[in-house]
Amino acid sequence: MYFLYNISVYITGFLLKIIALFNKKIRLFVSGRNETFSKLVSAISKNDKTIWFHCASLGEFEQGRPIIEELKEKYKDHKIVLTFFSPSGYEVRKDYAFADVITYLPLDTRSNAKKFLQIVHPKMAVFVKYEFWPNILKELQKQKIETILISGIFREDQSFFKSYGSWMRKSLDAFSHFFVQNKISKDLLESTGFKNVTMSGDTRFDRVYEINKQDNNLDFIADFKQNKYTLVAGSTWPKGEVYLVNYINFHASEKEKFIIAPHNINQQQITELQNSITKTTTKFSDKKRDNDAQVFILDTIGILTKVYNYADVAYVGGGFGKEGLHNILEPATFGLPLIIGPNYNKFQEAVDLVALGSCKAVKDQEEIDLELQKLLNDVSYREQNGQISKDFISNNIGATKIIMDYISNKL
Repeated sequence: MYFLYNISVYITGFLLKIIALFNKKIRLFVSGRNETFSKLVSAISKNDKTIWFHCASLGEFEQGRPIIEELKEKYKDHKIVLTFFSPSGYEVRKDYAFADVITYLPLDTRSNAKKFLQIVHPKMAVFVKYEFWPNILKELQKQKIETILISGIFREDQSFFKSYGSWMRKSLDAFSHFFVQNKISKDLLESTGFKNVTMSGDTRFDRVYEINKQDNNLDFIADFKQNKYTLVAGSTWPKGEVYLVNYINFHASEKEKFIIAPHNINQQQITELQNSITKTTTKFSDKKRDNDAQVFILDTIGILTKVYNYADVAYVGGGFGKEGLHNILEPATFGLPLIIGPNYNKFQEAVDLVALGSCKAVKDQEEIDLELQKLLNDVSYREQNGQISKDFISNNIGATKIIMDYISNKL
């Protein structure tokens, strides 16, 4: 299986170069990796002390971020190397101030793994959540480099826990320690013989808990809100937008306002969204915004977290399709009741909040209409669910300290 894996990596690399000719995202994926080694060589010398973090994409970055920033503050003489697998992570965070080098992870060939580690020569490697690359892990183990997993999630359907997955399970031997989010993950690892496991929780709780301490004021959003009841729909996708737009068009009263922040800022999709709404709309990009409009389309990136500060209720996108549910912890930290689509079972925080009752998973138009009406009209219900969300955040902080205590003993 290991031989077949290596063959498949080379074939995938070849095919991606062809697909890149026709697909912008894959083009970024390929062209970005062409610069990886030259960027590393120019930024890292043989005498540098380095700590390497790897994140698949933006969500994993947010989980690694509290640790990165703690390390940068405590170990100023170490360089932080941050790699991404996906363009959606790299393109947004390529200028992140707390990392000394930010680049794509090269494709997981044996030669790339050796070359990467030779240049970076990390004192410690930190993988976030669930990125497992057999050749890189094998080389880390061979070089006896301290390697940890933080905010890890394991599920029974993963190959590690199948009869045919012994070769992948062997890759996990590279990890010096696993810091996992939940008991299920801990039990699964321990059932296969791993005892170096700590249930620390999710570092994102520490990150979002600090959000309330920053300046979250946006005057232009305050001007639009006008102290009216406001629903903020964050990171939306077309499948979920259909339900929101139908509610706005056929059920929304004049006392309600809506802010919609699409996940993809694509001009055609923004135009289609705006044209589908029969109520008055305005956009962030408008030269002169209409603060009396009922719907504000946030066709920009980077400010959604602050916008949640003005919400009374939050809808978070990604749960109606296969895209994956987006960050529900950010609106939760503002003490908001939450609405999501039905596809959320792979996201522990969503499972927990749905069980607690402050997050409602809706599957169709009728359910979203009923929930939005109840949240609008029942102030006690709204406030109670919002408090549950806020308490959920404060009750789950602390993962960063647990992990930092371990790291401090190793560096």
